Amino acid sequence: MKQLLDLRGIVTVLNTPFTDADEIDVTGLARNVEAAIEAGVVGLLAPAMASEVSKLTESERELMVRVVLDTVQGRAAVIGGASAPTREERVRISEKLTQMGCDGVLVSIAYENEANYEAEVRAVADTQPGFLMVQDWDETGSGVPVPVIARLFNEIDVFRCLKVETVPAGVKYSAVLAATEGRLHVSGGWAVTQMIEGLDRGVHAFMPTGMHRIYTSLYRMYVQGDREGAQRLFNEMVPAEAFSSQHLDISIHFFKRLLHRQGICATPRVRQPILPFDAYHERIAAEQIERLLGIERRLA
Repeated sequence: MKQLLDLRGIVTVLNTPFTDADEIDVTGLARNVEAAIEAGVVGLLAPAMASEVSKLTESERELMVRVVLDTVQGRAAVIGGASAPTREERVRISEKLTQMGCDGVLVSIAYENEANYEAEVRAVADTQPGFLMVQDWDETGSGVPVPVIARLFNEIDVFRCLKVETVPAGVKYSAVLAATEGRLHVSGGWAVTQMIEGLDRGVHAFMPTGMHRIYTSLYRMYVQGDREGAQRLFNEMVPAEAFSSQHLDISIHFFKRLLHRQGICATPRVRQPILPFDAYHERIAAEQIERLLGIERRLA
């Protein structure tokens, strides 16, 4: 019987930092990885949606993963993002990530029908990554049907993890865990604003962007039995999460500003096209970032 993957805690989804010349800020990326590991994350994912992956060239994607692997040096799991528009690209990228040394790969595949979805998942699984994490992304609905997930989990050896990002996420967490008897590793992504609910439901990991020390501290409090303390910390950080979770583009703008303010990345630069971040956003972001820095200083 397939056993649960041992990856419990916070898996950080890395932003891609850029220099003023619009090149990857390699030093800033390495600093961010070090900060995440020092805070206690159990894994890192790159590149992904929060990494502006659709705006990166293949060579930039490879560079980002190489920097992460060279910095991590086995201290945390590295999940390579293999999402791409076509099967051929996903397969090629998955093979490359596995050759580079990634512990696993993540792929996001749009669900159209069961037969097509199964064929696409199996194509990536056939590249034999250490483990396959499927991103169940549906910003308007319930995503991949639970019976399909359970069947593929039982039939595909490397399919070990599901990143749930559906509406609503909570019910999907519980349904998937029940259907796979808790053996499929389930992580929460976009629904970190319901993190306490996810923990109550038995989710194994959460995959936020930034705020490394706050998230790892919250997770530790909860699993050590201090749900009340975890709830208090959650209540402190949730205004920043609520602001940044308006839209993926707003999240990217916000967390890049946080990294810049922390002195980790050289600039808060983003790539176009992206939603604007106007003067009102800037003011609220600055207020929330100061609050977060205060919380982090206290936790440190």
